[in-house]
Order: sequence, then structure tokens, then C-alpha cells
Amino acid sequence: MKYLFSEASNYDKYPFIAVKGVEGEYFVGWTDILTKLNRHFNASIADKIIVVFECYHGICEDVAQIIKNSLNPSHFFKSTEAFKSFEEIDRMVYPDVTDDELFGHLTKLSIEDFFDTQKLTSLQEKIDCISEGVVLLFGTGASVLAKADVTLYLDMPRWEIQQRFRRNKLSNLGTDNSSERTSLQYKRAFFVDWQVCDAFKKKIMPHCDYIIDTLDVDLPKMISQSAFRAALAVAVERPFRVVPFFDPGPWGGQWMKEVCDLNRDEANYAWCFDCVPEENSLLFKFGEMLFETPAINLVFFKPEELLGSAVRKRFGDEFPIRFDFLDTMEGGNLSLQVHPLTEYIKEKFGMHYTQDESYYLMDAGDDASVYLGLKNNIRPAEMIEDLRSSKETNCFDADKYVEKWKVKKHDHLLIPAGTVHCSGANAMVLEISATPFIFTFKLWDWNRMGVDGRPRPINIDHGEKVIQWDRSTDWTKMNLLNRFTLVAEGDAWKEEKTGLHELEFIETRRHWFSKKVNHHTQGGLNVLNLVEGAEVIVESETNAFEPFVLHYAETFIVPAHVGQYSIRPFGKSEASLCATIKAFVR
Repeated sequence: MKYLFSEASNYDKYPFIAVKGVEGEYFVGWTDILTKLNRHFNASIADKIIVVFECYHGICEDVAQIIKNSLNPSHFFKSTEAFKSFEEIDRMVYPDVTDDELFGHLTKLSIEDFFDTQKLTSLQEKIDCISEGVVLLFGTGASVLAKADVTLYLDMPRWEIQQRFRRNKLSNLGTDNSSERTSLQYKRAFFVDWQVCDAFKKKIMPHCDYIIDTLDVDLPKMISQSAFRAALAVAVERPFRVVPFFDPGPWGGQWMKEVCDLNRDEANYAWCFDCVPEENSLLFKFGEMLFETPAINLVFFKPEELLGSAVRKRFGDEFPIRFDFLDTMEGGNLSLQVHPLTEYIKEKFGMHYTQDESYYLMDAGDDASVYLGLKNNIRPAEMIEDLRSSKETNCFDADKYVEKWKVKKHDHLLIPAGTVHCSGANAMVLEISATPFIFTFKLWDWNRMGVDGRPRPINIDHGEKVIQWDRSTDWTKMNLLNRFTLVAEGDAWKEEKTGLHELEFIETRRHWFSKKVNHHTQGGLNVLNLVEGAEVIVESETNAFEPFVLHYAETFIVPAHVGQYSIRPFGKSEASLCATIKAFVR
């Protein structure tokens, strides 16, 4: 089946940001990196030099061995030597990890809590007593061990960490559980490891001399702190894309294989995270070198320029808007689900906002549908009883309780928290939502297994406490389906408000255009996707940034600092009708 054009896909799976003017500040391969470090040692007049390799969670043990063998230090210590025992750490994190299959509580622990006081003191005294030579300290929290002469930060994107969990190549922070089920490792990382490491990163990373990308252990890349700062500064001055990633699922479809030019041998692709900076990467290009760094670093270290003052005051150093794809073309229904209300997610999980969302239909088969809202006059107790019984009967009549709406391309369905919903088969959804994406309460999963061969957890106990029973057929039709309003129009363009619901903090605007249309960030973050047209070009009227070409289905971010920008049809789409969907915080 052909979903888009007869010619090849033009979707860019590896977008990068070029950084100029930092020659001599980047290094490729262990030989270049270690040669640069040895120059530091040779230039030092001290008899003793302390080198710290501070690590985000997930750095391979192979890296420690390579560095040790290559630098041949007089002394080598790992931060884990001063950690509490596995059993002590497991007990310490348990209140946040809990016994729940999916959910925990965002931890208040810090990296210092992982250290055993007596072990730490002993190791620090041992380091203090060393009078000469190169002392190498390695690992998460290594900076706690001693004051460094040279500090290097080894970073790791969350998505790669998840892949290492899946391959049983990685344990959670401070323990030995690499053989544990991936979903449980992910949960612990989300609620504990990444909270701890992010807090410490924000404290230590701006003071590191170098940043190292070790995703390819055999070909690492290193940049200086000044080059890193230059790269972040370039990013917030222009529109940019993060590196998308794609993942299979039990309901996955075939659309993204073709439109995004993915591996045709895979059974399906269910998700594409096209704008989730907490998990996506950024690629910076220095000369011919591509350097990968977690996109969340831009949020941490350039929040004002990226988010804008008002958004930052509201959300802190979090990126509040998420764009991702849900592909069920030639696939199956998503799970029937509901998201928690703000009060519930705050009380139960320590989050200060919830996952309001919407479905924008990029494409749809003739029989495509979406379950959204409840039918008129249903009895809540009966529905909950039938959901609970489904665990034994493996049967639940969703059509009896949940309204099913026929959908077509360019429909926009709004899904405020508390609304029962799921996409049906043969739909290609661009999901526009708030960011806390782990908090989905599945009610029914059509009696199927996950990709790991296990049933996916069902959360009826949580779900029944947040379902808004008054969101029935009539209310849903009036409030959540294609709430399009013409906002403005001009020469060959028009702007429509498409949502989201007044209960949600995100607003979306769709622009149809066959000529140039002007935009402005108005001091806040913009996120856009090209939902119609082969390609467009994004430009600055003042030449503040180089023109940026965007292809069909690609999501891009416009930092608040950019201000005014324009979009017009380009290349294959010259003079053709194009459309973007734009999201921003109200």
C-alpha cells in the first residue's frame, strides 16, 4: 500500500544542527581524546593530578576499562566502591519504586544518598594520601570523591539506556539487576535513577572541562565545555529537530515504514517519538563529526531562551509539549485507556501536571475510527464490573460503553485527562500532548500480549477513580470533535484554532497556505509538524538563522527566543497547498 507519494521518502531520520567557529575544540576516537588528556597531564606542574570521568547512568563498563588501559593511571577508583550495598540501595529506593507494576513516586533522593558514609570517607582519605601520579575517578557520582583538576562528563540519552535494558546489558543505578524485566527497570529508572542523575547533571555538567559521547564505544566523540555551550547557543537561535526514534508495539502499523523509510523487515512500528526531549537526542555537527547529546540538556541549560519566561516559570526546566506518532495502519486498536486528573497525579505520583492530549489524524483508512468518551446513559458500576471480569473472561464489549467515532485525515480529536479513549485500527495519529507520558491507565487491551510476550498491565483501580463519567456521546460531540475556528486569513493562507479543550494548557493552530505565512513565538515555545505537503522552508525575515527545510510528517521546535519566522512551500511543494499544526502553551 502506498500512503504518500510515488517517489522515495524524504523524511530525515538524522537531523543535525551545524556548529561553526569551534575548530580545535572537538575530538574523534579514543586516540585523539586520550592524546588531548595526556597533554593536560604533561602541562601540569603538579606532582598529582586528579581526573574525574563523571557518568550519567547507563555508561558501559567497557568504557571504564578502555580509559583505564589507555591512560594507565597510577591509581584508579570507581564511585561504586563507596556506594551502599545493593541490598541497602534497594531498600532505600523501595518507597519510590513501590510494588506497583508500572507506577512509583518521583524520588527526592540525591546522588549523595547512594554513598555509604564510612566507605566514602575511607576512599576520600585514601585519595588525599596519594602524593603523585594520575588519579583516575570514574562513574556516576565520581565528582563527590575528590576535587578534580580535569573533569569529563560522559552523557547518555534515555532512549539508549532503554535499549541496553532490553539487551540485559545494564542494571539500575547502584544495584545488580540486569536480568530483571525491562519494564521494571524502566520504571525504576524513570522514578529514581534519572531524577537523581538529572539533578546532579544540572549541578556538575556546567563545570566540566569536556563532554563525551560514548554511544559508539569504539568511536567516541569529545567536545570542550566552550564548544558545548556554543552548540546550545546555536540551537536556541533557530528552529531545529530532535532525532526521532521508532519502536514496535502489539498494535503497530505499516504507515511509518513507508513514509519515514524504515526497515521493511520489521513486523511493525507502533510509535515514533518525534519530539520528546526527555528521551530524544540532539545531533550537533562539528566539522565532519556528529556529536549526540540528550535533547533535555538544552532544556536544562537554556530554559529561558528555549521555553520563554512565562513557560519556564510555569514548568521549570521541563519541556511541556510532546509530539509523537501512533501508527495503527494495517494494525490494531490501541489499549482502551484514561489519563489521571491533575489532582490525582500530584497526590499519587508527585507530578505537578498531567497528560492532557489530542489525536490529529495524519492519515486514515476508509474504516478508521477512534474510541472517545462514554455512551449516553451507561451505568458506571456495570462498566467497571465488566472491566474487572474481563481479567477472567478475556472479553469486554468496548462498543457497549465507549462511543466510537468514524474519523478521516486532518480530523482533530481533543482528549482532556479523565476521558476514556483509544485510537482504532487503520489510523495514523499525531499525538499532541503534555509530557508526563508514563501515566496511562489501561482499562482493556483487547486480550493480547505485549511485544515481550506478557500481558500488558491493566489499571482499573486507578482508572475508575479518574474517569469523568459525564463525558458522554453528546458532550464529546460538542466539546472534543473537530472544534475548528477560523482565526485569521490573508493572501493564500488561513489560520484555524483546532484545540485543545479549555481544560488543557496547550493550544493548537493549523495553517493552510500556498504562499508564505508569518509566525511569531510571542515569547513562548512553538512545536510544529508539517501535516500536508512534501516540503516547506522556514525562514527568518532578518536572517537571524539559516533557512530550514522541513519535510512531510517532520516535527520541529521553534525556541521562544527566535521570535518572528515564516513558512512557505518549497521544492516539490512550490505553490502547492501545505499545512502545519502548531502547539504552544496558553
